[in-house]
Amino acid sequence: MKRRGFLRGTAGIGAVGTAGIAGLAGCLERLGFEEESAWANPPLVENRPDAVYLPASREEMGTYGTATDGDYAAALSYTFPHRFWTVEATSEGKTLVEVDADDSLHLMVSVWDRETHTALPATLRLEVSQDGEPVDTGTSAPWPMISQRMGFHYGDNVQLPGEGAYTVRVTVTPVTGINRTGSFEGRLESPGSLEINFEYARSDIHDLSFETIPEDRRGSREALSLMSHGGDGGGDGNGGHNGGAGQPPMGRGVPVEDLPGQVFEPQRSGDATFAALVSDADRFTDGSSYLAISPRTPYNDIVLPFTSLSAAVEGSGSVRQNELVEALDHEIGHHYGVAIDGLAAGDRVTVSVDSPPQVSRHDGYETAFFDFDELSYTV
Repeated sequence: MKRRGFLRGTAGIGAVGTAGIAGLAGCLERLGFEEESAWANPPLVENRPDAVYLPASREEMGTYGTATDGDYAAALSYTFPHRFWTVEATSEGKTLVEVDADDSLHLMVSVWDRETHTALPATLRLEVSQDGEPVDTGTSAPWPMISQRMGFHYGDNVQLPGEGAYTVRVTVTPVTGINRTGSFEGRLESPGSLEINFEYARSDIHDLSFETIPEDRRGSREALSLMSHGGDGGGDGNGGHNGGAGQPPMGRGVPVEDLPGQVFEPQRSGDATFAALVSDADRFTDGSSYLAISPRTPYNDIVLPFTSLSAAVEGSGSVRQNELVEALDHEIGHHYGVAIDGLAAGDRVTVSVDSPPQVSRHDGYETAFFDFDELSYTV
């Protein structure tokens, strides 16, 4: 089903006046009111659990193109403008971002390391230009986000002055605020600058498919499947170029069965799954033990970056407090880790989440990953 058709159908359920407006969508388009009649949020599930849940709809996404620069690769994708929730360390809870009538599309950027094909938690800036002149899109710093269809990415609703050819320059800051070990050591220390050309046409947005979830399933404790970039992602789309980057990763954590070291049984808290392990690999420590915690979403295993964790180690009659540091490793993937001296068999490790993931969330994730209980592991 196309988004435009869905909006016409749902409008008829309400007041007669609203139905009349929806029925005139084609006329409004010819008068220049296309966005006002078509850009509307799908239903929001009522009585949502404080957990991951199945939203009311499933949307298709298209891909404009990819590019590479040094260690970095990026892909530019798009879908309908739609609501999301931002989460910031300086405020409690979350803030709803509604669709504006002037929003042209929801623009999404995936950035990853070319060598390991790992999604990168970084800081991005977007510059949109047309015919060499900068365009004010309403945003220059896309939000780090998680969605059930796109996994971990960066995105925002953007406003374009009209249809036509555009260029997006994605600037990636060096990934130096995160510990890097193994294949990441000594890399990702320079900024990246990647350009992707695309052709914006309103019809491409309207023609994306839109499916409603049956009412008896909405709000259930499950998640939509991740999109397939080889299929309903739309391929190389509307004139974007492929810089030899390949398909973007979704930001999934390393499967628990593939993690190295002493791997503990995963635990759930705040509806996140926490994989944990202890490793004695030399690249992590100088004779100490390395504790690694990998929080991720349930069902799809999407990593949860920009989180603060700490660990208390109880053993030999003492309790040692440790702050975990966000890290990337070629075997463990994205995680939070710390070297602990004298960690011995029988020690009890208690992990606390000091601040929730500072990532924006789409429908289905906005009620989860806020309130966490402590997690305990015995070495």
